[in-house]
Amino acid sequence: MSCPRCGGPVRAPDLMHTAWRCPDCGPVAPLHVAEHIGPEIVASTVERIVEQRDPADREARFPGARSGAPMPLWCLWPLPQGWTMTGVGWAGDDRGGVRATAVACTGPDPLGGGPADLVLVAEEPGVGLGTRLAGTTGVDPGPQLAEALTDPGPGSAERVAHAKIRAGGHPTPLWSVKSPTDRSAYAGEARGIWLYAITWPASAGYLLAEDVELHDLTEWTPPELVYGAPSPYLHGRV
Repeated sequence: MSCPRCGGPVRAPDLMHTAWRCPDCGPVAPLHVAEHIGPEIVASTVERIVEQRDPADREARFPGARSGAPMPLWCLWPLPQGWTMTGVGWAGDDRGGVRATAVACTGPDPLGGGPADLVLVAEEPGVGLGTRLAGTTGVDPGPQLAEALTDPGPGSAERVAHAKIRAGGHPTPLWSVKSPTDRSAYAGEARGIWLYAITWPASAGYLLAEDVELHDLTEWTPPELVYGAPSPYLHGRV
């Protein structure tokens, strides 16, 4: 487990503190990343998310815990040619529930032809995993999205989304957010929570210009899903 905001170590709750804590970031939802990837790992992650679908049960066990719709586990599906699923993670604990999920995929760069990586993050406000992977400041993309939506830029009458994907069958606009030059980062909203798509290298962001479909694996996990070597980026190489 690690801190979703900085990737550092976290401390478990104790007699003095009821929440997981990062020495630098304070109380956080601890990030769990599976060392390997395969059908059984995905099934275990889905089970962790789905078991918290019953708000009444969670409220009875943990008064004040998050209730409502479960956190989606977005994955490219169908996978583009040559792409594989290469990692999965989630942030949260038994008391607060799953507050963020992450899925990594790897395949050929649509422009350069070399290897490319994509990490999809779904998270509640304040978790900070998406902004860390994107290499941006703060814990949420709200300020940058507000700027993108209000400042059309030179020669534009209105701000057009930088990427238009479909998440769960619904058109979902994504907006480019500032990030280091080694990656591209896009953010938006799907099902009432933040959605991030971060690619390495930056040129791999052109993948999102194609007809990209995101599928929630908590609803159904395709048996044809292909798995690859663990993603270095989901494991902290950011």
